[in-house]
Order: sequence, then C-alpha cells, then structure tokens
Amino acid sequence: MKVAIGSDHAGFDLKEEIKSFLLSEGHDVSDFGTNSSEPVDYPRFCAAVARAVSAGEADRGIVLGGSGQGEQIAANKVHGVRASLCNDLCTAALSREHNDANVLAMGARILGPALAKEICRVWLATGFAGGRHVPRIEQIAQIERGEL
Repeated sequence: MKVAIGSDHAGFDLKEEIKSFLLSEGHDVSDFGTNSSEPVDYPRFCAAVARAVSAGEADRGIVLGGSGQGEQIAANKVHGVRASLCNDLCTAALSREHNDANVLAMGARILGPALAKEICRVWLATGFAGGRHVPRIEQIAQIERGEL
C-alpha cells in the first residue's frame, strides 16, 4: 500500500519510527516532512499528506503531531479526505469500517511507539464495511460540495 506520512516537530520522532515500521511491513512510504525536531507549523505538512491521498498519489495518509488534533483538523480541510484521530485500536478499526477514513492522525505526546505501530497495523488492515455506512460517506461528500 502507498502511504503518505507527515508530521510537525512534536511528531517527528514518532514519524521516523512509524515510517521504518511501515517500510518493514512492505508498504511504499512517501515522507512529506518535517525533517527534524526544529519547531514548525503543522498545517502545511498535513495538507501535503492529505492532498496526496485526495489526488490518488497515496492510498492512505498518516499525520502526526503532539496531540494529533490539529493535524486531523488540517487534513480534513482537503476535499475528499476523511481524517480520524485514533488513540486506541477500537477507534482505528471503526474509523475504517464505518467512516472509510483515509488519513490517520495520532498524537506523539499521547501514544507510545508500540501502541502507535499497532494502531497503524489495525488501521491499514481494516476495510470499509460499506452497507449502511455508504450513504453517510456520500452525505459527507455532499457537505464538502456545499450540497447538504
């Protein structure tokens, strides 16, 4: 799977660990920065990841910051992106099954590396359930287009 990844300075160390983990799992990873723990603003990195997913250049995206909250918000501003903040395995699975989330947000100040890797594993392996959830995803797209 092609995975786009990005972080701010607070998420940098975890991004590097997640990137190595994804590569070891056989994923193709595109790193959209940042490239150090020097302070930076997260929105541009999250937008770059989200745009790669929206454009079909990546199958999924992962954005990391201190809490993951701002990163999720920034990614969700890109049309076609459904970013979900996941701090546990249950929300990781449900974000995929029910919401067809295509960008995962996590907080490096919230999660340890072992749990973050397991969240990634579950999130990447879980499919969209479809069925009753399809009309809801379509309604989200209608909101983006200003139709609902």
